[in-house]
Amino acid sequence: MMPLSRPLALTLGDPAGIGPQLAAEAWRRLRHSEEGAFFWLGDPRLVEAAVPLTLIETPEEAGAVFADSLPILPVLCEADVIPGQPDPRNAAATISSIRLAVEYALAGRAGGVVTNPIAKHVLAATGFPYPGHTEFLAALCGMAGEEIMMLVSPQLRVVPVTVHVSLRKALETLTTDRIVSVAQTANAALKRDFGIETPRLAIAGLNPHAGEQGLMGEEEITIIRPAIERLRAQGIDCQGPFPPDTMFSATARPNYDVAICMYHDQALIPLKTLDMAEGVNVTLGLPIIRTSPDHGTAFDIAGPVTETCRADVSSLLAAIRLADGMSAYREGKRS
Repeated sequence: MMPLSRPLALTLGDPAGIGPQLAAEAWRRLRHSEEGAFFWLGDPRLVEAAVPLTLIETPEEAGAVFADSLPILPVLCEADVIPGQPDPRNAAATISSIRLAVEYALAGRAGGVVTNPIAKHVLAATGFPYPGHTEFLAALCGMAGEEIMMLVSPQLRVVPVTVHVSLRKALETLTTDRIVSVAQTANAALKRDFGIETPRLAIAGLNPHAGEQGLMGEEEITIIRPAIERLRAQGIDCQGPFPPDTMFSATARPNYDVAICMYHDQALIPLKTLDMAEGVNVTLGLPIIRTSPDHGTAFDIAGPVTETCRADVSSLLAAIRLADGMSAYREGKRS
């Protein structure tokens, strides 16, 4: 794969979490690689004791210095950062970092956005109106309500139709139209960003044994099968509904490229069970590429950034490499 002409934008995350550690360690691991060049939108004071750094003013400067130093486009924290102790006074820096990263990606100056973990309750305490990263990113892109979450690991891709709502609410909001829309977005993304010419979609059932022909629930008959029929009529290769207790087995997974699941835990439990370390959160349905490690801020192990990283950087590395590969497909540098 050829190197990207545009570096990736890595956000600050919550500065009191493991984000600064991960940014420094990711640079150490990738600095001599031909993939994953990035710049960090963060506070240089958090990493200056651990890695050589170069302060940049524009994303375009990052590529020339990445092999020798971590490129940082400064976003300064208002209050002193104490690892493990999140401070709402620094929420503005977290938000500004995300906003700038999206602006650069929308302008074509960054190949994509990779987001470090945030603490939703810290942002909410400042009046931040979004429940999380994904909704904020969609609003910044002018695509509110169009965002779709995909989780990716080396062994499995999953897309939940309903996401951050209670299970009761998920059942109330599950519709044929929603399944069709989510599956269409996933199908298009697999073609554009993953290089899969004819994606194979596996549609999960909702009830035990996929309803057992209506004996254990009728949603497969009244909601899910009509969605499958509509998708097939559009030329999309999709099968199902499959019993969720068997469709994630080692023998079943090779038969599809993505599993379309009916609710959050139906999708995330199998993926995290198979590969917690390298799971990546991808936001589909946006004009930009966005990936994120599939873990939180880990305040309990956060500490000063040193030459040794206590946190597991595997998921962030996977997120950077995946964004790099997706960007390469969009730039026509990978086939």
